[in-house]
Amino acid sequence: MIIGILALQGDFAEHKEILDKLKVESILVKTKEDLEKINGLIIPGGESTAIGLLLEKTGLGKQIISKAKKGLVIFGTCAGAILLSKKVLGKKEFSFALIDTVIERNSFGRQNDSFEEKIKTSFGEISVSFIRAPKIKSIGKKVQVLGKLKNEIVIAKQKNILIATCHPEITLDTKLHEYFLKMIR
Repeated sequence: MIIGILALQGDFAEHKEILDKLKVESILVKTKEDLEKINGLIIPGGESTAIGLLLEKTGLGKQIISKAKKGLVIFGTCAGAILLSKKVLGKKEFSFALIDTVIERNSFGRQNDSFEEKIKTSFGEISVSFIRAPKIKSIGKKVQVLGKLKNEIVIAKQKNILIATCHPEITLDTKLHEYFLKMIR
């Protein structure tokens, strides 16, 4: 199994570190050819507008949508969750629209409002970071909630798409990545 990590902008190196820790082969995805080599894809946190513009410019966006519709399992954290959501409030930007969620950018506050938290999920307690994190404002009927912080949905899944508004890769907690890998297997 080879996991691709979208490496156009953002914290892709931290996701690679987690996969290395789990002894899972990974490659940094920068081209359409890279997408042909993978069994699953991680779209990291970063700046969603910048990543979206690069996805459009390179043509990777359309190819990722096509592969997702054929069953490629995709995991998006923070900016990745924004890009995968059906609708982003307050801003027009590139969207894969692959999970029936409405999301709002930077809803947990500014950079200096960042925090770490342990959250309960359907697969155990995990430690995560929230950095300028978005909030999932609503979900469609087919979306499964996997984790919450108080009353806020922070981890959700629909078919082959997994999103988290937080950063598990920052705390080096592997449980969410392990869940993603099980989705592929």
